[in-house]
Amino acid sequence: MDKRVASADTAIAGLRDGATILMGGFGLCGIPENLIAAVRRKGSKDLTIISNNAGVDDFGIGLLLQTRQVKKMISTYVGENKLFEQLVLSGALEVELNPQGTLAERIRAGGAGIAAFYTPTGYGTMVTEGKEVREFAGRKYVLERALRADFAFVKAWKGDRWGNLVYRKTARNFNPVMATAADHVVAEVEELTDIGRLDPDSIHTPGIFVNAIFVGAHEKRIERRTVRRAEAGAR
Repeated sequence: MDKRVASADTAIAGLRDGATILMGGFGLCGIPENLIAAVRRKGSKDLTIISNNAGVDDFGIGLLLQTRQVKKMISTYVGENKLFEQLVLSGALEVELNPQGTLAERIRAGGAGIAAFYTPTGYGTMVTEGKEVREFAGRKYVLERALRADFAFVKAWKGDRWGNLVYRKTARNFNPVMATAADHVVAEVEELTDIGRLDPDSIHTPGIFVNAIFVGAHEKRIERRTVRRAEAGAR
């Protein structure tokens, strides 16, 4: 029951070239930055990364793009990474773009054992290309297949040695569903608490889904800093 490991490097010892990894987070919030750094050190290549976004040029998944360790990205919003754009346009990186809600539901379905589902989102656009379309109650729906991965790397606020996890605010967007949809789940947390210290009603990911957990140092970054200009004449 004790799922604690010494470090991110220990946690990914079983990672092999060509693996598919679900990486939690939204923007730069709730991303498994220590695990990403460990993957970079390990040098695993030809990876398929499933993530809401692709980080920025010098942080998050962007670090793995720098070293050309990623073969394919399955994502939604990738507009903050210039290197990502260059790699895609040059043919060095495959990309599969999804509507954000569709990506979340594909992952949730993968964790729930649902093979595929129909959604009206994306019908009539390039998202529909190569996919089955059916009509229900006079409306067109696109068949989307579930997503599962070899690994899920998630970042939580608190956890215990059994692997129970509590996320904080925006970090709950993708991390909880990703923790259900992989063969091997690794969690990095800001704080590791004793058994019984976490309120059972506040646990977002039960430990049964988690294979390894460790405490990591986390950098609180702001993806895009926006400030309001001072009004004329203001003191």
